[in-house]
Amino acid sequence: MSIRKKPLVFGEYYHIYNRGNSKQKIFHDQEDYFRFLSLLYACNSVNNFRIQILNKNESPYDFDRGVLLVNIGAYCLMPNHFHILITQTKKGSISKFMQKLTTAYVMYYNKKYERTGGLFEGRFKAEHADSDNYLKYLFSYIHLNPIKLIDKEWKEQGIRNKKEALEYLNNYQYSSYVDYLGKERIQNKILNRKAFPNYFPNRKEFSKEIFEWISFNETN
Repeated sequence: MSIRKKPLVFGEYYHIYNRGNSKQKIFHDQEDYFRFLSLLYACNSVNNFRIQILNKNESPYDFDRGVLLVNIGAYCLMPNHFHILITQTKKGSISKFMQKLTTAYVMYYNKKYERTGGLFEGRFKAEHADSDNYLKYLFSYIHLNPIKLIDKEWKEQGIRNKKEALEYLNNYQYSSYVDYLGKERIQNKILNRKAFPNYFPNRKEFSKEIFEWISFNETN
């Protein structure tokens, strides 16, 4: 395994992402998406957890995680890739968290689809959010990512139907977008928003603000 040129350190924010080998799908159905979401929660611990909890359909969100490895501020799962906005805890490790997360998911995926070998395109990618502007931009970019599924060229050509885009995002279950809108669901537990700047304190204005912020930054 190669060593990163720049180590991932406590107190900094990172955009973590990876995709399937040769851009293959890594999520095929709702079960796959929800398994990965449950792992986002359960793998975030300096302790090990029993994978049998998931296999027995017990709720991983009741698992006592103890000391966390990372704090997650936003995420989005897409058919062939994922995005996570993350910061390391004092006693944690982003690399350890990602190792646990991807290993557990690959084990699940290979067993379900009767395959062997790697699933992801090498090790995860990490971009340092080294400015306040860029960090806020990432919140918008990650949460608006699902629009690609209904409008592939929206970033280049703009959103043709904003009402349709908003409705799609409001019903997309595989990102933290709905958590920022205030929707009550068990996946709320994945996030630790207190570890991130409070860019979007107003739930009612959240959708409007992330559209405006990404539009501003794409044109400047």
